[in-house]
Amino acid sequence: MFARDAAVLQGTLELLVLKRLSWGPMHGYGIARWIETATDDVLRVEEGSLYPALYRMIRKGWIKGEWGTSDNNRRAKFYRLTKTGQLELEQQANGWVRLSDAVSRAVTASAPTTSGPRR
Repeated sequence: MFARDAAVLQGTLELLVLKRLSWGPMHGYGIARWIETATDDVLRVEEGSLYPALYRMIRKGWIKGEWGTSDNNRRAKFYRLTKTGQLELEQQANGWVRLSDAVSRAVTASAPTTSGPRR
C-alpha cells in the first residue's frame, strides 16, 4: 500500500487537489505533477483517477473549470477553487490532521502496561 506507485484514496486525492488549487488555478497535468513533487514521488496520480475526481468536485461546487492556454501554448482546462471549495478544504484539512495525528500516536505507542484480559 505504501509503495512508490500507491493508489490514492478518493478523499485524500480531493484534499490534495483542493490544497493545490488554494494557491491559484492549475490544469490537470500540473495538479498531478504537484502531488508527485509535494509527496516526493510517494503518490502518483493517474488520469483515470484525477479527472473523475475533478468532475466530482465540479458537481459538488468545490471547483470550476475554464479553458485557457498552458505554459507550452496548448489548450488546457484550468481548475480553480470556489468559496465552497475553500470551506471544504479547511474542513478536510482539519479532519486529516486530527486523523493522521491519532494514527501516528497509535502506531508509535509503547506496549500497554497491562498483561491482558483478567480471568
